[in-house]
Amino acid sequence: MTSEYYPYSKYTRVWIPDADDVWKAAEIVKDYKDGDPVLHLKLEDETPLEYAVGPKSNPLPFLRNPDILVGENDLTALSYLHEPAVLHNLRVRFIESNHIYTYCGIVLVAINPYEQLHIYGEEVIEAYSGQNMGDMDPHIFAVAEEAYKQMARDERNQSIIVSGESGAGKTVSAKYAMRFFATVGGSANDANVEEKVLASSPIMEAIGNAKTTRNDNSSRFGKYIQIVFSRQYHIIGANMRTYLLEKSRVVFQAVDERNYHIFYQLCASASLPEFKDLGLTSAEDFNFTSLGENIFIEGVNDAEDFKKTREAFTLLGVKESSQINIFKVVASILHLGNVEICSERDGESCRISRDDPHLQHFCRLLGVEQKQMEHWLCHRKLATSAETYVKKMSSKQASNACNALAKHIYARMFDWIVEHINMSLQTSSKQHSFIGVLDIYGFETFEVNSFEQFCINYANEKLQQQFNSHVFKLEQEEYMKEQIPWTLIDFYDNQPCIDLIEARLGILDLLDEECKVPKGTEQNWAQKLYKQHSSSAHFQKPRMSNISFIIIHFADKVEYQCEGFLEKNRDTVYDEQINILKASQFQLVADLFHEKDDAPPKSSRVNVRAAKSVPKAPNREHRKTVGHQFRSSLHLLMETLNATTPHYVRCIKPNDEKEAFSFDSRRAVQQLRACGVLETIRISAAGYPSRWTYPDFFSRYRVLLKKSDMMSSDKKQVCRNLLETLIKEPDMFQFGKTKIFFRAGQVAYLEKLRTDKFRAACIKIQKTVRGWLQRVRYRKIRKTAITIQRYGRGYLARRYAEFLRLSRAALICQKQYRMVRDRRAFLRVRQAVVTIQAYSRGMYTRRIFKEFLLHHKAMIIQRSVRGWLARKKFQRARNAAVIIQCAFRRTRAKKQLQQLKIEARSAQHLKNLNSGMENKIVQLQRKMDDQSKGYRNQNEQLVQQNSGLGLEVNKLQKQLELMKSQQVDGGQLLSLQEELERLREELKDTNAERKRMEEEHGSEKLTLQQRVKELETENGLLKSEKEELNQRILQHSQSSEVDGSNASQREASLQTELDAERQRYQNLLKEFSRLEQRYDNLKEEESLSKFQPGHRRNPSNQSSLESDSNYPSISTSEVGDTEDAIQLVEEMGVEKAAMDISLFMKLQKRVRELETERKRLQLSVDKMEELNKRKSSESRSPTSEQEKADNAYNNLKRQELETENKKLKNDLNALSKAVAERASQNNSSNELQDSYNLLLSQLKSANEELDARKEEVLILRTQIVSTAQLLEKNDLIDSDNVPEVNNSKEPVDKEEAVKAYQGLCESKKLLEAQLQSQARKHKDELEALHTQNELLKDDIEKKQEIINSYSSLSPEAQVEYSIQQEITRLTNDNLDLKELVEKLEKNERKLKKQLRIYMKKVQELEAAQAAAQSSRSRPELSRQVTVQRKEKDFEGMLEYYKEDEALLLKTLISDIRPNTVSATVPCLPAYILFMCIRHADYINDDQKVESLLTSTINAIKKVLKKNNDDFEMTSFWLANTSRLLHCLKQYSGDEAFMTQNTSKQNEHCLKNFDLAEYRQVLSDLSIQIYQQLIKVAEGIIQPMTVSAMLESESIPSLAGVKPMGYRNRSSSMDMDAGGPTSYTLETLIRQLGQFHSIMRDHGLDPEIVGQVVRQLFHCINAVTLNNLLLRKDVCSWSAGMQLRYNTSQMEEWLRANNLYQSKAAATLEPIIQAAQLLQVKKKTTQDAEAICSLCTSLTTQQIVKILNLYTPLNEFEERVTVSFIRNIQNNLQERNDPPQLLLDTKQQFPVLFPYTPSALSLETLHIPATLRLDFLTRV
Repeated sequence: MTSEYYPYSKYTRVWIPDADDVWKAAEIVKDYKDGDPVLHLKLEDETPLEYAVGPKSNPLPFLRNPDILVGENDLTALSYLHEPAVLHNLRVRFIESNHIYTYCGIVLVAINPYEQLHIYGEEVIEAYSGQNMGDMDPHIFAVAEEAYKQMARDERNQSIIVSGESGAGKTVSAKYAMRFFATVGGSANDANVEEKVLASSPIMEAIGNAKTTRNDNSSRFGKYIQIVFSRQYHIIGANMRTYLLEKSRVVFQAVDERNYHIFYQLCASASLPEFKDLGLTSAEDFNFTSLGENIFIEGVNDAEDFKKTREAFTLLGVKESSQINIFKVVASILHLGNVEICSERDGESCRISRDDPHLQHFCRLLGVEQKQMEHWLCHRKLATSAETYVKKMSSKQASNACNALAKHIYARMFDWIVEHINMSLQTSSKQHSFIGVLDIYGFETFEVNSFEQFCINYANEKLQQQFNSHVFKLEQEEYMKEQIPWTLIDFYDNQPCIDLIEARLGILDLLDEECKVPKGTEQNWAQKLYKQHSSSAHFQKPRMSNISFIIIHFADKVEYQCEGFLEKNRDTVYDEQINILKASQFQLVADLFHEKDDAPPKSSRVNVRAAKSVPKAPNREHRKTVGHQFRSSLHLLMETLNATTPHYVRCIKPNDEKEAFSFDSRRAVQQLRACGVLETIRISAAGYPSRWTYPDFFSRYRVLLKKSDMMSSDKKQVCRNLLETLIKEPDMFQFGKTKIFFRAGQVAYLEKLRTDKFRAACIKIQKTVRGWLQRVRYRKIRKTAITIQRYGRGYLARRYAEFLRLSRAALICQKQYRMVRDRRAFLRVRQAVVTIQAYSRGMYTRRIFKEFLLHHKAMIIQRSVRGWLARKKFQRARNAAVIIQCAFRRTRAKKQLQQLKIEARSAQHLKNLNSGMENKIVQLQRKMDDQSKGYRNQNEQLVQQNSGLGLEVNKLQKQLELMKSQQVDGGQLLSLQEELERLREELKDTNAERKRMEEEHGSEKLTLQQRVKELETENGLLKSEKEELNQRILQHSQSSEVDGSNASQREASLQTELDAERQRYQNLLKEFSRLEQRYDNLKEEESLSKFQPGHRRNPSNQSSLESDSNYPSISTSEVGDTEDAIQLVEEMGVEKAAMDISLFMKLQKRVRELETERKRLQLSVDKMEELNKRKSSESRSPTSEQEKADNAYNNLKRQELETENKKLKNDLNALSKAVAERASQNNSSNELQDSYNLLLSQLKSANEELDARKEEVLILRTQIVSTAQLLEKNDLIDSDNVPEVNNSKEPVDKEEAVKAYQGLCESKKLLEAQLQSQARKHKDELEALHTQNELLKDDIEKKQEIINSYSSLSPEAQVEYSIQQEITRLTNDNLDLKELVEKLEKNERKLKKQLRIYMKKVQELEAAQAAAQSSRSRPELSRQVTVQRKEKDFEGMLEYYKEDEALLLKTLISDIRPNTVSATVPCLPAYILFMCIRHADYINDDQKVESLLTSTINAIKKVLKKNNDDFEMTSFWLANTSRLLHCLKQYSGDEAFMTQNTSKQNEHCLKNFDLAEYRQVLSDLSIQIYQQLIKVAEGIIQPMTVSAMLESESIPSLAGVKPMGYRNRSSSMDMDAGGPTSYTLETLIRQLGQFHSIMRDHGLDPEIVGQVVRQLFHCINAVTLNNLLLRKDVCSWSAGMQLRYNTSQMEEWLRANNLYQSKAAATLEPIIQAAQLLQVKKKTTQDAEAICSLCTSLTTQQIVKILNLYTPLNEFEERVTVSFIRNIQNNLQERNDPPQLLLDTKQQFPVLFPYTPSALSLETLHIPATLRLDFLTRV
């Protein structure tokens, strides 16, 4: 150390001893020099003090650590390591920060807060799981995680030793450690071993814990629980060893203490029916439970605790009967304590009344004979070498014997329960390793110390010895690892004290020897101790007592009273009483006292041993004393601990009053000395306690370097040079491989130099700033002076200028006055002269004017006369010319008129007049021509039919006359005439029916026209109502805003309820998938266990759905989609919905039955038709090849026309829909109204064209029928040429008449079809008008919403909004027009191509027909039509064979990789699967649909199970599954899903099957895949989060470094391997970007991508905030700045990827507010109010925790005061925040899959050849 630095100088702070507070802080006010007798100090209350200093008696006081080191997590991080520094650090952490845990090297110091803290939940366990011990704040979970990690890493057994005095919290700490192991290392099967391990705690607390004056739940025994793990480090079993149960508490309790809890629990539950036979009442009525005078514990319900105890017994497998027997034994002990022993008169004997009810209950409950028990409670048997005789006992001896029996019974029952707990926890599996938790009593010293305190302190001596050797070993390993010379450190060795107790002829040996003496006494034993050990340094004899002794333990001197030592060591119970209990009729009671064989030899498994040895034989049963048993069990425990790696937890009791967060320094120091914490500090301080890594040292103290030294790249050498310069004594530090070691106080010295450097820099900065401020002030003053001077001089100058202006004004005034005076005189003279001249000149001028006027009048008269004459002459000439011109022009006009009439008749003229309507006129002309041709053709056909009928009638008449002439009998002729008349009447009826239908059609048409007019009137009324509504909207805008806010609130509440319901459903689905996975695992295990060689065949009737999927088949019905189900349940309630679901299932089943019946009937009808056709074809003569060609030709034409008709109908529907939409959108514009009218005209023309097409179809069908009839007639006529007319003529004519009648019926049907089509047309027009009205209503609502939003905007925003709306409208119109043009062009190209193909086919057909030779001529068609065959389009279906299904799934699901289809359409497998489903639906194959969908779902599950940690594969199948779900919805045929479809997509809808059930299955599968995706992504993100968000320096050189403790420098992390992986913020953002790009490339819906990102951001926020709340080193101003910068980068990433609206940014709000909380001021009341208003997303507990953790990194920062934190708590009292401290990292937001239809047309989908799907056929 440099000579300039002397520690005891002015302003140095020190610690001085104090009687009340143990240590008190003071400050040196005067420099101390060597040799000064007095040190001048000043206390914290400004009181001066002269502290005497001597070289031997009173050394210099301890130095205080800098404030920056106060409150450290690890005491070894303090620069000055001594008792006051440790005590002060613990006090600050406990009182000010409410931190109950603190590290002290390898020891975790736990202070009992006497208050329930919310720091032990599942989320805290998750936060500490997997973390390094030094990274998080001290916690019992950190110690447990360290033990678990070292067990897995080093494959070595571990032990956690929890010690402390009664009331310090040992039991609770051990319980939380076991809970951590049960949570982290849960069992891998269904054994639930971890639950059984935790269930043992309530049982052991009931039978082994009791209330003492120091603790309400004090463990009165020691226990060592070994939790056994498998090779996979899952809990497979456990066992427990107990030590030194306090049996004396059964029969005696001090004032304000209680017996064991089980007695009070049983008495509190005595009223239960099953306990009526126990004979129990209140605990106050029994001696053993009322000695403490208070049977209740505040805040404890014994009855409720008893329920928990019984539940724990049941969970551990203890039968109900065994439990009742245990409770009988407990009750019998209470009754034994109430047995009244009466003394006889002689005083040497006693008796017990036979009518004693308690004795009766005791014997009945234990199943023993009352008479024998009554006898042997008052007598005892003495055995000598010669004889055995019975001796009576006095009442005192009998009472002692009763107490001993009660203690023995309870001890045996305690051992039996422990043994059965171990039996239920043991495992048959092979043990790999274990972690032991030792919950044992700490060092105890009371006013009266007896045998129990002696054994407890003996055990603590052994544990302290093991602790010292372990600490010394760790220190040595640390020095050896860093290659620092090891010097022997002297530490306290308590082996002499242990030898005093347990060595040969030690205290325990002498005690056992005295117990063997027949009449041994405590006085004799005490004298032997004085004689044997008086020379020992650890043994003393009290001055005032001869029956006590003093042992100097490592913690303190303890005086033990010898009274009771011998009796407690013997633990005497009479054999006669034990034999009676062995003969009990109850098996459990007999088993408690029966002999047992010696324990088997030690095996690989840990044997279950109780602390008390099991007796061997009756004559040797009590030979081993309690001391000997305890010593043996303690040696076994030490062997176990030495074979494990120990971890230490020292529990401290802060006060004796059990007050919450109250710290008594004296009591704390006693326990710190007793538990070995100060010894750890002393060992550490003896060497180099402060240790820094080179990078941390360089980062912290680089301010002390020169600029030239910092340029070096070798940081180690820079640190060496710096230390050699600053610290001159080389022994004060050592350089290790990775760390620098410092002696105590050197870090404080470096901190002082650093502070001085900063102070000098601050002074320089202040000097510069103050100089700058003075210069600024001088400049301001100078500028002000100059300004004042300028204004003064200006004022004087203005005064002088004013004087000059006044002088000049006076001169000007004089000059002007004189000028005016002279000018006036001159003007008077001049005016007189001018007046005289004017009058004279006027007279002469008037004379001249009069003469001129006379000449002018004469000229006017002459001019008028001459003009009249000239006009007369001109008019005569003009009239003559006009007459001539008119005659000429009339002639020419006539000629032009004739020419114009000729031109007007030509079409060319019309084209010239309106070239834009050329196409329309041509179209209309063509339609007119077609109509006229159609009319002509129809007339010709009617004429032909009439002529044909006339010819037929004439023919029939001729045949009738011929038959009359040839046949005498005229009966047949009359019948034919009657038949002919009947046919004529039917023909007339048919014509009349036709006229009637035409009249009905006309009337219906008139009705529809009237209805159209009414709708138009209603449309006008709606428009007027729309205007009125607009006015009302403007008037009531304010009220609507209020209603809107209320509606938004209601909507928000409903949305919240919906999200909660959806979350519950998805949680159930998640649990279902977990159980399904568990079922699969169990099934695999079962199959493995039952596997036998050979082939095993599955049942043939077992479907793939039942074997592979847990979902229902297509024959069962659930609810529908997930969203529909939730909505239905919300609307109808759970019960009604369930009823409706069952009804729906029944109806659907009935529908399927009817569908099956319909198919069967359809098949039968088809068979009948085929049979009839076959018969008719057989009966009819075979037609010629020419006739077949004609029929094919006609059928082809009919098919073409029907197809064209269908296309026109679709185009008409699309056009009418588009017109209605355009009209509803553009109703307010005149210009758009014109376009609307134009479109309506086009619609009418299209309707006319459709009518023409329909007429063509009718004509063609009629023509086909007539042609068929003519062919049949010709056939009949040809057959009539045979000679025998009499036998063949009559049936032929009749058949011809029937055929004619059928032709007329066909015509009638065609006319009816035409009328029906007209009716449908008008119906469609009516529906269109209805649609238009609905659109107008929607438009009114939309405009109402627009007006509301528009009125709330500012004028500038209104203008901007109007412009944006207009731009949007024009853009949409432009896009629509472009799309229409492209569609028309495409259609034109397609039609041209089809036209060429059809022409070619028609030419080929005509050539074939012309080449064919026929025996007769072909009848010519009345109308020649060009027939075009339409090319078969691809309908967007894929056909496959059933046997190729496995290959399809293997190729498309099992073997596919995302990169295989990366260059194709996203979600290609989903589209292909759906196209295969469409084909199966098209061919109406339900088995194929069911098999394909079921196999697809199972295959996807298998792939995801195989790749359960592959994000890319999971994202790929989430995208495909959701797309398949959307396709099933889009093409389901439901109108709700078809609103955005094109007409082609609507044609591709499913025809036969309703796959709503499979939509539900796919929806659930999508949710499961989404949850797996989140799990995989969180597993990748979580390890990066803490390092990237909290530890990486995004802003370089901002974070500071503080001294490290032992945990930071020696934890479970592998320092040699470079430590854990460090992630930066860029790495995290890059990973998020990779996730986003993968999901986007796979075609995942943007809404789902947003939900995934939101969930990941919630995970990042939760993990970051949880670590922030559990780490003190990141709660600083600089860390807050880093964190705020990191969160802003995350928000920027969201904006860059258009994800800011996905609510992901809102999830970062808690961590943003936490960062702001670290940065804001934290001093005044205003700051507290600002913090309360700022931190709305943080709970009160989180805000207070962050403020408590806030740690300044420099001395210039200030800590948060306790008063400020209290102020914050008072301001936040009104909040109803949950008590949970940490966020739930496993919380998942409910996922919603919005319906997203695809714009892709299935017929345009291209399947790449790389998929090898050649077996699929395009349909």
